[in-house]
Amino acid sequence: MYIIGIGCYYHDASACLIKDGRIVAAVEEERFTRKKHDTSFPTHSINFCLKYEGITIKDVDYIAFYEKPFLKFERLLSQHLEEFPKSLKTFLNSTPSWLNEKLRVTRAIRKKLKYKGDIFFVEHHMAHAASCFLISPFKKAAIFTVDGVGEWTTTSYGIGEGNNIHLLKEIRFPHSIGLLYSTLTAYLGFSVNNSEYKVMGLSAWGDTNKKTNPYYKKLKKVVDIKPDGSYAMDMSYFVYQYKDRMPSEKLCKLLGGPITKRGAEMTQRHKDIAAALQMITEEMMEKILNHIYDETKCENIVMAGGVGLNSVYNGKILSQTPFKNIWIQPASGDGGTSLGAAFYAYNTILGKKRVFVMEDAYLGPDYPTSYIKKFLDHYKIKYSTFRNEKDLVQKVAKMIHENTIVGWFQGRMEWGPRALGSRSILSNACNRDMQAILNLKVKHREKFRPFAPVVCEDDATKYFKCDKPVPAPTDFMLMVYPIIKQWREKIPAVTHVDGSGRLQTIRRHQNPLYYDLIKEFGRLSGIPILINTSFNIRGEPIVCSPYDAYKCMMGTGIDCLVMDKFLIKRADNPRDMWDSEKYAND
Repeated sequence: MYIIGIGCYYHDASACLIKDGRIVAAVEEERFTRKKHDTSFPTHSINFCLKYEGITIKDVDYIAFYEKPFLKFERLLSQHLEEFPKSLKTFLNSTPSWLNEKLRVTRAIRKKLKYKGDIFFVEHHMAHAASCFLISPFKKAAIFTVDGVGEWTTTSYGIGEGNNIHLLKEIRFPHSIGLLYSTLTAYLGFSVNNSEYKVMGLSAWGDTNKKTNPYYKKLKKVVDIKPDGSYAMDMSYFVYQYKDRMPSEKLCKLLGGPITKRGAEMTQRHKDIAAALQMITEEMMEKILNHIYDETKCENIVMAGGVGLNSVYNGKILSQTPFKNIWIQPASGDGGTSLGAAFYAYNTILGKKRVFVMEDAYLGPDYPTSYIKKFLDHYKIKYSTFRNEKDLVQKVAKMIHENTIVGWFQGRMEWGPRALGSRSILSNACNRDMQAILNLKVKHREKFRPFAPVVCEDDATKYFKCDKPVPAPTDFMLMVYPIIKQWREKIPAVTHVDGSGRLQTIRRHQNPLYYDLIKEFGRLSGIPILINTSFNIRGEPIVCSPYDAYKCMMGTGIDCLVMDKFLIKRADNPRDMWDSEKYAND
């Protein structure tokens, strides 16, 4: 039985194909269109999934969509009527897309895919819940979903057991942890639904003492937090319920200035605001999670929703709550809901037995050696070839040890927003200057942003104060942990200002080549830790194809590209020989 899950029309459009309850393929539409957080109907993603399995749409038994459009439209009508006439302009601007596209999902699926079978519509937070429970290693678990907003729900919790999911309580729009975080993201001059993680990184530079950070006390006026974690926001500080922007003038006055201009330098004031926001978010999350445990008495917790990507807090959950085990969906944001919709249809609606546990996120496109060689030869790109995998590992580890910046393009692309050793930029974590070099010459991004360390799972507890046993979400780069003090000076390029690191662990069965490379680097350097950052530049999706990878290398300070068994050096292929207009995007 084949089921396709679809998510689209808001941000991070994606598609997932499952066969008899197991994932065949899953990918975000942005990977193909090169439009970051692409909202469009995921035609490319669906076609990839079908092609990867060697089937056509006629072989698909069911399609599952990640939300209920009419229920969401009901909420939008309700909020605009409640705020009328202030909301009139926003309502008139948004109505055409609803009438022409968002309410016509069934028509789009039938027309664009020529699909004639059954379609299931799954509520947004149920799709989130299914995405983190039904493919988790737990037969029974408490479930926590938290994001900006679905149809009405912004925060929910429940219990999953076997094939069944029961969401017990919810908080509804306009009250939302996710929208609070996004509002402050906008206030600090960053883009919403894209840069919340930048604010999370910025928070470490601010005053993290609740007693001395003045903005913590100010933001406490904005949200009323109850002992059980339920909360209500003072909506006079927000305008997103009736405008196409988020902070109100009252919020700007509270925080002592107008909305920050995009690209402005981050002052200590900005850093303190980010720190205050992070502290309040963590306070709400901790209270909710403790309440969930009290209500469910379950030692396992699974999480999804965009706020589930807040890795700074994720690393504190097991130490600050009674939960013993945790699992977080690697594509926790809206991109992951297509997967949740597909599994909810299979396991819960159709009642099929759970047979799959997600152990890695390598679910996207790959390119055979013959394809890559043909691409390189066709465009007369100079390259050399490694004799075998051992030769590749030894030579690349040596290059990284000598401070070469390596674009790493191997196997199937990662599912979700994090590069996990398939489409990564790898470099020397021991080099004190490497963070500045990568931010300035490669990633072209803000200098305050940290880089993530990757370490083999069996070495993690030597260098990081992490939970034991090391939880699976670290495999997806979803947990921040303190680096043990004696190692911070030795791996300065991945040590954040507060002494922490957003850890990725790797287990050999997940990605043997990546694992062996890290171990070989450790043999040379004495510390088996690399910098792993996504293979892209600011504002662009992670590279997908050989074309994307080569183009990215030639436009940045990446020294070389290791693509399959081929080594391509930027110095051997001068920039004046590279004209992207002559290269057809494959």
